[in-house]
Amino acid sequence: MVRLQKYLAQLGVASRRKSEEYITQGRIRVNGAVVKEMGYLVDPDFDEVEFDCKKVGGVEEKVYVLLNKPKGYVSTVNDEKGRQTVVDLVEVDQRIYPVGRLDFMTEGLLILTNDGEFAYKMTHPRHLVEKTYIAVVEGKVSSHELVPMEKGMNIDGYLCAPAATEILDVQQKKSKVRIVIHEGRNRQVRKMFEKIGHPVKDLKRIAIGELKLGSLKIGEWRHLKQHEIKELMEMSEK
Repeated sequence: MVRLQKYLAQLGVASRRKSEEYITQGRIRVNGAVVKEMGYLVDPDFDEVEFDCKKVGGVEEKVYVLLNKPKGYVSTVNDEKGRQTVVDLVEVDQRIYPVGRLDFMTEGLLILTNDGEFAYKMTHPRHLVEKTYIAVVEGKVSSHELVPMEKGMNIDGYLCAPAATEILDVQQKKSKVRIVIHEGRNRQVRKMFEKIGHPVKDLKRIAIGELKLGSLKIGEWRHLKQHEIKELMEMSEK
């Protein structure tokens, strides 16, 4: 069982706070009845949830999509500013939502699904799912400057878990660095490089665990294979 506002957020209908507004406005139905009670519990496997009379919950085929996200798309289902979303790039019958986020100007590997449990395990820090990025940053980066990241850096009052880093290329005005993190908080990689004085010029996520982009081109997507889903779930349970 899960709280209704949390379930709506997991489905990508809206943020948890916005979902609470929708509930109080009477825009949410559970099994055909309007629910305005905050904290109402639903069973995702049995209850049918509707938002503005459109089904968003209940039992349906689970879908897992791998997208190579382009820059200029927001990682959400709907955008109040009218910007293009990652969901616009994927054509499936089910209502899907992104697992975690890549910011507006970051490209690369993004998973979309309608499986709330899978999404939770992929994004919760305690499950230690590795996320690998390639960052092109300003200036000449030294291994010494990356030590704070590898020890665990304080960002916005939060101590990030230690990251793994590797300098791939150093030029006069820019450097290329591979960085592996576990949490993926809002703009975490960008904030970490900003803190050491090397702002990010370009950022791409190339892997989640053992799942890699491969030959998938920017803007293209494919369904995850069963063994890929299994490997991701097993990794999150270690």
